[in-house]
Amino acid sequence: MKIISTNTAKPTTITWNGKEVVTGIYKKPTDSPIYLGKSDVRHDTVTDRKHHGGEFKACYLFSKDHYDYWKDLYPNLEWNWGMFGENLTVEGLNEEQIHIGDIYKVGDALVQITQPREPCYKFGYKFGSQDALKQFIDHGYSGTYVRVLEEGNVKIGDEFELVEKRKNSLSTRAFFNLLFSKNKDENLIKMIENNDAIPQKKRDKLKAFVEKNK
Repeated sequence: MKIISTNTAKPTTITWNGKEVVTGIYKKPTDSPIYLGKSDVRHDTVTDRKHHGGEFKACYLFSKDHYDYWKDLYPNLEWNWGMFGENLTVEGLNEEQIHIGDIYKVGDALVQITQPREPCYKFGYKFGSQDALKQFIDHGYSGTYVRVLEEGNVKIGDEFELVEKRKNSLSTRAFFNLLFSKNKDENLIKMIENNDAIPQKKRDKLKAFVEKNK
């Protein structure tokens, strides 16, 4: 996996349901390295701290390999790297091959795979249709958030070196599908119930599903 673009955003105001909302989804490529901090990317815009930023969503990665799929669906959009709100556009990122809890060295930083991106109305707004949310879910390739274990700069051309593989964990794609599945597989939930790369609140919610359906 290799970084092909580093992206940050300035605050952008949109109107949603008659109200003005400030968002950081409109990311643009940068010409210089970016610094991955423990709670966010330095000089990036994170406006909704309830759903973005923080320990388990410090930085968002999306795969270059999925861009063509989306360009075919939305050919009239103005396309550039960072289109999905990702801080790092990564060549070779495959959600079926990275697993929750895996640790990678990239640039000067050490990062851990945490959780897939769950799309919200801002994603649909940017793509010009709320249908994009269901399309994103159905496609199943979500990109991933990472926890920053060691802060540092990353730049275009930096490659991800696997430092630690989490055993008996779900792939990012399997976890994404689990989150949106109506009939959740209890065996899959048990595989990640003690995985500390996932926020405790999310693990508790999934474990509650198991208890409810016993």
